[in-house]
Amino acid sequence: MSQLDGEGERTVVLEVRDLSVSYGKVDALHGMALKVHRGEIVTVIGPNGAGKTTLLCALIGLLPARGEIVYLGERQDAGRSVEKLVRQGMTLVPEKRELFAEMSVEDNLLLGAFDRYRAGHRDQLETMDDVFDIFPRLMERREQMAATLSGGERQMLAMGRALMAKPRLLLLDEPSLGLAPLVIREIFRTITQLKKLGVAILLVEQNARAALQVADYGYVLETGELSLEGPTRDLLTDPRVVESYLGLGGRH
Repeated sequence: MSQLDGEGERTVVLEVRDLSVSYGKVDALHGMALKVHRGEIVTVIGPNGAGKTTLLCALIGLLPARGEIVYLGERQDAGRSVEKLVRQGMTLVPEKRELFAEMSVEDNLLLGAFDRYRAGHRDQLETMDDVFDIFPRLMERREQMAATLSGGERQMLAMGRALMAKPRLLLLDEPSLGLAPLVIREIFRTITQLKKLGVAILLVEQNARAALQVADYGYVLETGELSLEGPTRDLLTDPRVVESYLGLGGRH
């Protein structure tokens, strides 16, 4: 599904330097720097209120930000629009999923391809078949209203709708929120599968253990500032991460 099949594996999809976001006089995010490569899962973990969702909203143009955002080699100006970024392949799956409850699964998915359709692409049915391959349960539920789905199925639909836009960079905000452990495992297996397709993924997650187990590189965000970063295999054994985010189970 990725549109980057011809590019080098270490292509930098997103680079952020000295990014800051304020609500009035309060800095919600300060001096953030990160990098995401093609086919890589990067996670940002941290407590509630650390600025994780603020980061994603700033990246996709929903919040004004200071600093430098370089996406697909192009520096984004302060007036960047959500529509333009989506057209360029940056897609956000928000924490609340925000589905059209009174529409069917199939119609929700087709809406995800609307911008591509408007740009002249007519591959939405083939793309939907790809999404059904990734989420077979959505195929079974394709005629159902989104409101009738379980929490896990809604998360699958939100991710599937984002994939209909054929993203180069997928921003995931708390995909495990409110889901049962078995469903969380299934969602994270799917995230790993998307990486194999060449999609770059920036994953914001409170479930630190699950996020660090699937990601390649991680950032720890605390009170709006970066406190730690590194390959996830190192973060999983770092005493500071174990103590603050993984609990005793992280030692084993």
